[in-house]
Amino acid sequence: MTEVTAEMIERGRGADPKAATERRRLAAKVREAREKLTSAGSGHRAFDVELLQLYATGRRNSSLTFAFIAVVAALVGLRWAAPSHLTTWLGLVLAVTLGLHWLAQKFLSLEPARVDVANWRGNFIIAEVIQGIVWAQLVFLIGDTSDPNARTFALVMLLLVAAMNATIIASIPVAVYAGLAPMTAATVVFLWPSSLTDRGIPLAILACITLLYSAVLAKKLYARSIDSLTFESEKDELIAELEQAKINSDVARRRAEEANLAKSRFLATMSHELRTPLNAILGFSEVMQAELFGAHKVPSYKEYSRDIHSSGQHLLALINEILDLSRVEAGRYELQAEPVELNAVINECRHLMTLRAKKRDITIIESSEPGLPRIWADARAVRQVALNLLSNAVKFTPPGGAVTIKVGWTSTGGQYFSIKDTGPGIPEDEIPVVMSSFGRGTLAQKNAEEGSGLGLPIVKGLVELHGGTFTLKSRVREGTEVIVIFPPERVMDALPQLDLELPSPLSAEPGAPRRARTAA
Repeated sequence: MTEVTAEMIERGRGADPKAATERRRLAAKVREAREKLTSAGSGHRAFDVELLQLYATGRRNSSLTFAFIAVVAALVGLRWAAPSHLTTWLGLVLAVTLGLHWLAQKFLSLEPARVDVANWRGNFIIAEVIQGIVWAQLVFLIGDTSDPNARTFALVMLLLVAAMNATIIASIPVAVYAGLAPMTAATVVFLWPSSLTDRGIPLAILACITLLYSAVLAKKLYARSIDSLTFESEKDELIAELEQAKINSDVARRRAEEANLAKSRFLATMSHELRTPLNAILGFSEVMQAELFGAHKVPSYKEYSRDIHSSGQHLLALINEILDLSRVEAGRYELQAEPVELNAVINECRHLMTLRAKKRDITIIESSEPGLPRIWADARAVRQVALNLLSNAVKFTPPGGAVTIKVGWTSTGGQYFSIKDTGPGIPEDEIPVVMSSFGRGTLAQKNAEEGSGLGLPIVKGLVELHGGTFTLKSRVREGTEVIVIFPPERVMDALPQLDLELPSPLSAEPGAPRRARTAA
């Protein structure tokens, strides 16, 4: 866990201006992204600005291509039209292309916040109308001849420019239609048949269908642009939400660390402040109880001193449990691992609880598998786990009941011990309560002496520190069973006995099993 200092606590008492500003920025970013998603294509300003940016980028990048097509068309058209007319037309096309390039570049240089969407959309539409009119003049310059190749060439060039425009500027559908309108009108006028038998009818129909297809293609590309911007907005929203969640988690983690440090300091201080007078209370009450300086004139004083002593011991045990739980929850409980024989620990705890069980007329039944190897664990923690569970079992078992202890192997190669009593049991909905700090079930409050409610959380934390699992099973009026499992990684195999007369490698039997492994 990250170390926390007093300066961090002092800083955490007030709001961090930088963190607050960042949270506000991210909140505004998330809100903007959600507004764009809910109003995509319906007039949301930020969304419309991005569509205009797509148009301007496409128009700027295609300027050189349109200029090259115009030069090629003018050079080829010299076969059918006067050079002066074509030169004038080429100059107009290059001027319009350069003007569109400048207009797009100027728009892209603006900050999105300063863009007037309606004004710029109108400028782009007007520029597309002018470009469509200029390109439509090519039909009348080249097509005004009897050569059918000239008419075909002019029509192909016009359709090529129309298709390119529909692809490049599809993000503004009105601009597409505005640019196609002059070209469509010029095509219809140029190919208008003089009679029903005119051979230009199929060509006119094909040209109109091609222009119509360009408009449909532009509409589909516009829908694709809308989808692309929607996905981008969703991505921006997710990124902003992740950043905001990270900031919130950092703030929560910092506050938790500060609270944990404050709790640790409070517990350490209170532990010292309570232990000092408590030691005096326990010492003097024990002296009074033993009547070391003479018998009490009033017999009740001896009973009072016994109550004071037992209450002090209960308070001392409560303090120790709180400190143990705090260390476990804070991750500062360090295991002092050593080889531990689980059967021996359980027997020791059973022996300590035998006298108390006899007083309550409770039978303790023990069943353990022999020859269990040692486990690599903290002996004090394992003893505390077993003693807490066995003490609870004896405490909650009514007179005449029984407590069963089992120790053995698990199916995966680990070791376990279980303690089962014949007490009142715990309702299923109260199991999470008894597993929480200071939690006590209703039946436990009625049928057992008071406790701190910290035993099971401490046991669970100590078992999990060993990498094991703690399971509690209970049924009302049938009893409770707790199972503690230590993983196979904690089990130590016994070292093989040394053989001073080592066999020759030649005499060794192939495939002989190796029965032991070194201790972990």
